[in-house]
This record gives sequence, C-alpha cells and structure tokens, in this order.
Amino acid sequence: MEHSSLIPALTRIAEALERLAPPPAAAPDLTGADAFIWHPEPVARLSPVPKVAAVPLDLLQGVDRQKEILMENTLRFARGFSANNAMLWGARGTGKSSLVKAAHTAANGEVPGSLALIEIHREDIKTLPDLLRFLRAGSRRCLVFCDDLSFEREDADYKALKSVLDGGIEGRPTNVLFYATSNRRHLMSRDMIENERSAAIHGSEAIEEKVSLSDRFGLWIGFHNASQDTFFAMIEAYAKHFGLNVPVEDLHAQAVEWSVTRGSRSGRVAWQFIQDLAGRLGVKMEG
Repeated sequence: MEHSSLIPALTRIAEALERLAPPPAAAPDLTGADAFIWHPEPVARLSPVPKVAAVPLDLLQGVDRQKEILMENTLRFARGFSANNAMLWGARGTGKSSLVKAAHTAANGEVPGSLALIEIHREDIKTLPDLLRFLRAGSRRCLVFCDDLSFEREDADYKALKSVLDGGIEGRPTNVLFYATSNRRHLMSRDMIENERSAAIHGSEAIEEKVSLSDRFGLWIGFHNASQDTFFAMIEAYAKHFGLNVPVEDLHAQAVEWSVTRGSRSGRVAWQFIQDLAGRLGVKMEG
C-alpha cells in the first residue's frame, strides 16, 4: 500500500525532470553560409561566416603537389565518396591553412553548395566529439578544420581528437571530414617527446599514444619554406592578380628587401609584402 502511494509522486517528479531536460539537438542549419565557427559555450552553436578569407587556389605557388593531393581528397568527399582526414604540417606561414580554405572554396565551385567549412578553435578541441554529434544530424557534408593544432605536456585534449580519428563506438559521421594544420609533424615538439620518454616509468606508453595521433590521419601533407624562385613566383602572381604594375626587376628587389627584414621567405611573408606594396601604390586589394 505504501509503495503504491509513492507512484503518483514519482510520476510527477519524472515528468518535472523531463520538462527540465534540454530538447534533443535539432539538425544544424547549414544552408545560410558556406563556413561556420563552432562556439561550444555558453550554448553550443555554429556562427555563420559571411565571407571566408580565402586566397584563390591558383595563386598558391610552390605547393603544386600539396594542392593536387588535398584537392583530390576534398573533391572526392564533395562528390559523396569516401575520403581521408588530413594533417597539413610544416613551417609557419607556408600556406597550410590557406590551402585548406582555398580547397574548400574550389570544391564548392565544382560541386556547388556541397561542403560547409566548420572551424573549431584549438582551445575547444575537447568539445570535438560534441560538434560531431551535432553535425551527425545534418545532411550537408562538412570539413571540420582546426588551425595550428598541437599538444603540450599536461594536455589531455588529445584524447578527444583520438576518439574522433579512431571513430569510437559511434564511428565518425559519414558527412564529416577533419582537416588540421600544425607546425609539428607529430603534434608535439621533439624535445617534449624525448623528455617524456626519458622521465616516464613506462616511457614508450607515456608518449606513444600522443605521438601516434598523427598516424591516425589518412593524409600527411608536408610544407617547407620557399626557395627564392618560388618566393618570386608568389610575388608575381599576387602582383598580377591585384593589378600592381611594378617592373619585375623592381618588384624582385623590393621583395628581397622585405624578406630579409622578415627573416624568411614564405607565403605569409609574400602576402604581407603585397599588402604593403598595394597600400603604397594606392591600390585596393579586391577580388
């Protein structure tokens, strides 16, 4: 008798808890833009990006093989076929993130509206499984992109990435591909790898799990600093595209001076030089 009298009360409690529970995640609306930024807090949402800061694919010089590999993979995915997660690694400023954005734009040019680019910030990587569960409910194919990805000694966020790359029980959603850039081949610095190996009781086990993250990417695409000829090709391509009418010899001389002051030759340095040159010439960089 006492137990039966508790049933109505328990029922009311259950109903109240059900009302307090958040509604099931609705399918994300990815129709309003071609690119979004993931914001996990305070309320998980995708913020649309009206215009992606992307360089046209044909302006990326000195990375022909890298372009070929990533474009083939991206187009395959855009057309509805299987493709690989990709890690683009190498020196800073060598065009890794530019290639990801350019490949996305070019793929949508060939297969209109096929791909949404979703950027997740490095500090939010622990919420990557949440993002994938969110995207799983949608129908549009998504490139999830993390720029400048790396892990430090006490960083446990790599476990979230590992679960995504391995697939876990749920498996990676068929409509999602993950692209990352890093200046570290194994997502950790070499001295950190050696330090942890030597300090740990079980050295190999302590660090190999983190090191092996890079092995879980189907594509590794390496980038290196540009030669002087490649640097000149970058400068000339940008100058032609933006209508900067400077004699080639003068253009090269100014570019060399600029690269010396910057201490390197790279796609980023070339772009910074062109921005400065356009400003001095009074030319607006549009298109």
